[in-house]
Amino acid sequence: MRALVCKEYGPPESLVIEEHDDPVPGEGQLLVDVAAAGINFPDVLSIAGKYQVKTPTPFVPGNEAAGVVSATGSGVDQYAVGDRVIVNTMGGAFAEKCVANAQMTLPLPDGLSFEQGAGFSVTYGTSYHALKQSANLQPGETVLVLGAAGGVGITAVEIAKAMGARVIAAASSKEKLDFAVSAGADETINYSEVPLKETVKELTGGKGADVVYDPVGGELADQAFRATAWHGRYLVIGFACGDIPSFPANIALLKEASVVGVWWGTWASKNPKLQMQNVMEMAKLIADGVLTPRVTETYALDDYVDAFRAITERRALGKVILRMT
Repeated sequence: MRALVCKEYGPPESLVIEEHDDPVPGEGQLLVDVAAAGINFPDVLSIAGKYQVKTPTPFVPGNEAAGVVSATGSGVDQYAVGDRVIVNTMGGAFAEKCVANAQMTLPLPDGLSFEQGAGFSVTYGTSYHALKQSANLQPGETVLVLGAAGGVGITAVEIAKAMGARVIAAASSKEKLDFAVSAGADETINYSEVPLKETVKELTGGKGADVVYDPVGGELADQAFRATAWHGRYLVIGFACGDIPSFPANIALLKEASVVGVWWGTWASKNPKLQMQNVMEMAKLIADGVLTPRVTETYALDDYVDAFRAITERRALGKVILRMT
């Protein structure tokens, strides 16, 4: 099989495509013929050696994919050869075949393409967990989403709207904001043109946002935290801009606000029953047409550098996918 390999930490250009032996599923595992795999910002950090968990080189990156089961290991009875599935892996997804734990595998919902399925797990899983368990979002509350057109940002817009929230989408261009509106955003803020904190206050009648969803970090974080409401919840999703922010403790005190870290992958592995409940709820929302995974850029495996650039240059709208077949 062909696989995309990180042999040394560095930029996407340092990755190589190599022929590897097909992996073999162990107990409780599936072997999946990968049709498509999703690229996420943590993949950029992983190949650079900058992610929270540093994977020793050489390794095949990629943590989510969709495809067809081609073999099962011992102890697997919930899936069979030929099943269409979405898999979550601890690496290995950027290859023509990968192994995945059956317990972290989902049937591909009817009506979703392989590309949509490959872009479902990490982004939707992160946002649903963040807004449901981490923020305890309530109907009628206001959610401010930074980086609202990106892979996780657009899912936060969709999910928050489905949960009955008023959604303020913040991004750096009209094109990105229009994309967020198409996913259900009620208000928009172009933070390259207007001050974020003051504009949030204006849009909320001085109250501020009940929940801030921040996958961007950097200098915007301080403005957004100061724009939270009384008992506001600030969700730390990631640091797409590259800079990790620090938060003024006095603002947390004055607002009785909370800064809440969100690490979906670890949470899901520690809470498999709650994770499966989340998935079932999202699957129903997809079946009902409330959620629609948005894949806007699909690349062949050989074009992986261009695919990664869509992420690193922060120009992606929705999900970026690598197609294996």
